[in-house]
Amino acid sequence: MLDQLTQLVRDVDGAWAAAIGGLDGLLIEGYSTATTDLNLLIAEHAGLYRSASIAYSTTLNGGQTREMYLRGERLSVYLHPIKADYFLLLAVDARSNLGQARLYGRDTARKLEATL
Repeated sequence: MLDQLTQLVRDVDGAWAAAIGGLDGLLIEGYSTATTDLNLLIAEHAGLYRSASIAYSTTLNGGQTREMYLRGERLSVYLHPIKADYFLLLAVDARSNLGQARLYGRDTARKLEATL
């Protein structure tokens, strides 16, 4: 799994971290070129992802959440589900390419499904 996460960071322009997290907020595996705490990134985004998923599927009748992108002033994150209990997190900077993040992130998530 670490090899796939490392390759994802290399493939996406502006990416600096990739990780697999559980919806329980625990880090499964991660790779980062920065000194950011991946445990904290996964824990916080798991809560956001759970809330968004509940809102879309239950409250808004929008169906299952397929992906989520959050963009802040200094941090942007792309999330993609892996099976029912896991998700892929890809952290990118301001010069990132969202199209690449979505394309390569989706492909990596599919490959990781076989492992998880």
